[in-house]
Amino acid sequence: MAENDQERNEKPTGKRLEKAREEGQVPRSPELSAAAVLLVTAGSLHFFGGSLGASLYDIMRTGLSPSSAAALDPGIALSTASAQMLRALIACAPLLGLTMIAALVAPLALGGWNFSPAALAPNFTKLDPIAGFGRFFSARGAVELVKAFAKFLVVGVIAVAVLRKQSAQLLALGAAPLHAGIAQAASLSSDALLAVSAGLALIAAVDVPWQLWQHSKKLSMTREEIREEMKESEGAPEVKSRIRRTQREMARRRMMQEVPKADVVVVNPTHFAVALRYDESRMRAPLVVAKGMDLIAARIREVATAHAVPIFEAPPLARALHHNVEIGGEVPATLYVAVAQVLTYIYQLKAARTSGARPPEPPAIDPAIDAARH
Repeated sequence: MAENDQERNEKPTGKRLEKAREEGQVPRSPELSAAAVLLVTAGSLHFFGGSLGASLYDIMRTGLSPSSAAALDPGIALSTASAQMLRALIACAPLLGLTMIAALVAPLALGGWNFSPAALAPNFTKLDPIAGFGRFFSARGAVELVKAFAKFLVVGVIAVAVLRKQSAQLLALGAAPLHAGIAQAASLSSDALLAVSAGLALIAAVDVPWQLWQHSKKLSMTREEIREEMKESEGAPEVKSRIRRTQREMARRRMMQEVPKADVVVVNPTHFAVALRYDESRMRAPLVVAKGMDLIAARIREVATAHAVPIFEAPPLARALHHNVEIGGEVPATLYVAVAQVLTYIYQLKAARTSGARPPEPPAIDPAIDAARH
């Protein structure tokens, strides 16, 4: 069982994935990025190739036809060259902008955006030549070598096929007018890039699932690591026990603070104690403000005695209230009559003590009421 616990065959938890992300470990596919950049470049050439070719042709014609003053004056020649370079940059801006966007967005398709300061920290262990050779001859290194060979083979085969198909058109470019030749060259380039990017997309379709699986495998956990993580997140058993004990103590103190406000404490007489309060103007039914057994019941009786809260012995009613009503809950309808008898007696007793009259006789609580707790 201990050996099975050490096998990394459990999926990484959310906490493990989040920690790896903070350290800069996210799945990435260079093949996906390369395919996306080539595809966007090919599409841009396809749509903007004609206008780009015309602009470059005009820039070239203007640049190669300087006036006599511009040719002889270094200042004019420099300003003219700067102007032509700016025109060329503006003409190429759509193509360069879309390519840059593809280079930035493509990695986000796998792993999303992630900025990790921890990944920027220097790690001198990566400079270890022995570890480097180990990575080179590892299973991952072998896979990368196979991928590189497959990429070379796919791109090479596609390039040869495209060149053979376009050979006649490429040879005809030498006889075409310059303006038309530039536009035709852009069109041929876009077709070639589209074919190559399709091949790279095929490689990326295989590489993306591989990178996801490799990332998950790298972060896989043992059962012992999962148990330790649960302890860290939820707390050790002794810590949780201490917290629960503290919470119970705080709840008990709050409960004891309500006992002096009670109208009566119904007891068993020693094992159970339930404190009741009733305000006809604000409550639909009497509330249980405190309850307890044994030591807690004894403490409730002590607080009640210290604050002159009446104590009424009714074992069946005390047991029924303790088992059926939570602290802060209303007395159930099945116990209305019995509780009303007790409260009426307490009110009559207070009135008799105030007026000096003879105290009333305690009511007889039906012993069968104890069955209500079942």
